[in-house]
Amino acid sequence: MLIRFRRFKPLLWLAALAASAWLALQLSPAGARTAGDTAVHTALRALKTTAGRPAADFIRPGRPTLVKFWASWCPLCLSELGQTESWAKDSRFGGVNLVTLASPGHLGEKPAGAFEKWYGGLNYPALPVLVDAGGGIVKALGVSVYPSWAVLDGSGKLLRVVKGSLSEAQALALVQNPQADLGQVKERFHKPVAQKGAAPVNPRSIHLAGGCFWGLEAYFQRVPGVVDAVSGYANGKTAARPSYEDVIYRHTGHAETVRVVYDADRLSLPDVLQYYFRVIDPTSLNRQGNDRGTQYRTGIYYSDPAEKTVIAAALAAEQKKHAQPLVVENLPLAHFHEAEEYHQDYLAKNPNGYCHIDIRKADEPLQRPADTTSQPAAKPAAKPFDAATWRKPDDATLRRQLTPEQYRVTQNSGTEYAFSHAYDHLFEPGIYVDVVSGEPLFSSADKYDSGCGWPSFTRPIEKAAVTEHEDLSYNMRRVEVRSRAADSHLGHVFTDGPRDKGGLRYCINGASLRFVPRDRMDAEGYGAYKAQAK
Repeated sequence: MLIRFRRFKPLLWLAALAASAWLALQLSPAGARTAGDTAVHTALRALKTTAGRPAADFIRPGRPTLVKFWASWCPLCLSELGQTESWAKDSRFGGVNLVTLASPGHLGEKPAGAFEKWYGGLNYPALPVLVDAGGGIVKALGVSVYPSWAVLDGSGKLLRVVKGSLSEAQALALVQNPQADLGQVKERFHKPVAQKGAAPVNPRSIHLAGGCFWGLEAYFQRVPGVVDAVSGYANGKTAARPSYEDVIYRHTGHAETVRVVYDADRLSLPDVLQYYFRVIDPTSLNRQGNDRGTQYRTGIYYSDPAEKTVIAAALAAEQKKHAQPLVVENLPLAHFHEAEEYHQDYLAKNPNGYCHIDIRKADEPLQRPADTTSQPAAKPAAKPFDAATWRKPDDATLRRQLTPEQYRVTQNSGTEYAFSHAYDHLFEPGIYVDVVSGEPLFSSADKYDSGCGWPSFTRPIEKAAVTEHEDLSYNMRRVEVRSRAADSHLGHVFTDGPRDKGGLRYCINGASLRFVPRDRMDAEGYGAYKAQAK
C-alpha cells in the first residue's frame, strides 16, 4: 500500500510510516541484534512503570521477554492497546514477560510527567507500560517507527528487533522461536482479509460440531459463501475456557466445534446444514471417523432462538434419509472458546494431517428441489431507508443481529484492529450503510486510500447522515462521528485529508459499515444513490 506522506501532518506522518512498516514487516532475523547482548535487559529492569512500580516486578528471570515500543500520538498504537492488554491476560502468554515501553521526550512523545498523567487517565490495568524518559533504549536499538518489538530470551539476551505490528499468531511464534520466519505465520482464517470484489454484506453465524474440528474447519473454508471458519470448544460442563488437554483427558464435556460465518445473501441456514450433513454420520453417537468420545459428538448450536425451528426442520428432512435415529444436538450455544492457535488452519499447515472428512465435497453444488432454480428466488425491491420511521432494536436483538465485533464497535465505541477489515482494501462501486440501521453513510466515490489502516472517506453521502461529538478518550481531543438514526459509533474525522477534496478524512471502522454493491442498490432500496456510487 503506497503511503502518500504529504497528506499527513508531521506526527501522523510518523504514524503512517509505522503503518507502512506493519505492512512490510521487516522480519528478517538478519536484522536482529547480536545474541548475548544483555544491556537492554539490564536497562529495562531499571525502569519503572507509569504507576511507579519497578519493572523488575514484570520482567522475571528465566522467562522470555516481549517488549512493545509505542507512542501516544500513534493511532495504530492506540488501536492496539486493548489487544495487547488481552495478551497480557491470556494464559498462552503466561510464561512470557510481556511489557510495553514509551519514551517521553523522544520521537514526538509527550514530555516526562505529562505522559504518565495522560496514560493514568486510560483504563488498561493489566498492561504494564515502562517509562524510558529520553528514549535511551529505543535509541540504542535504532527503533524509529512505532509500534516495534524486541525479543529477549530467558537469560536476558536480546535476540531480535521487529519493526511494525505483530498479530497474535506472530507474537506466539516469536515466543516459541525468536528466529521464526514471521512472513510464513499466516493470520487465522477468521481474520478479515482483502477480497476481490465485494466483501460479505450480510454475515450470519452457526456453530457446528462434527467430530475432529480440523477437517470440518477446512471443509467449510472451501464452501462458497462461507467467509469465516474457526475451530473451538462449545457447550461444556462449565463456562471456563478449557485447553485441548482439558477437553480430551479431563472430560470437560466440550464438543470440538467450528464457528461458521456465512454470507446470508449467498447461503441460507438450511444450505449450510445441507453442507454439514453431507460430511457427518448423524446417527453415530459420540463418534465420527476414528474418533470416539463425547468431545466428538455432533451438534448444531444456535445463538438466535428463531433458528431452532429451522434446524429442527432440517433435521427432520435428514431423518428421512436414515433408518437409525439421528443423534445430532439442536441446542442454544452456551459458550464457545476458540481453540489454541496450532489447531487453527491445521490442515493448511499440515497437509498430510489426519482428516475423517472428504473436503472435496465442498466443491459439489447443493441439491435443490426440482421445482426451484439453482439460485434463490429474487427478493422484491426493498423500501428506501427512512430515518424518520426507523426504530432501533433493543439490546438483546442487536446482540443477535450483530457479530461480537460489530456490537463492540458500534455499541461500545470500540476500535477494530488497524489494517484488519476487508473494507480497508475495497474500492468497488457502491455505498456503505450503517450495519445497524442500513442508513446510507458513505459512497465509494468518496473513498480513498489514506494508508491509516481504516476505511477512509472525504465526506459522508449527506452531511446530516453523521453526527459529530467531542471525544476526550485517551486523554486526547478528537471529533467522533456517529450515525444519525442508530447512533452507531463509526470512527473519527480528521483534518489531514486530501486538500483538493475538502481536507477531511473520515476514518471509519469497517465493522460499523455494510457495503452494498452498485448492482444491488436497486434491489436493496438504495437506487436513488446510484449516481453517487461510481
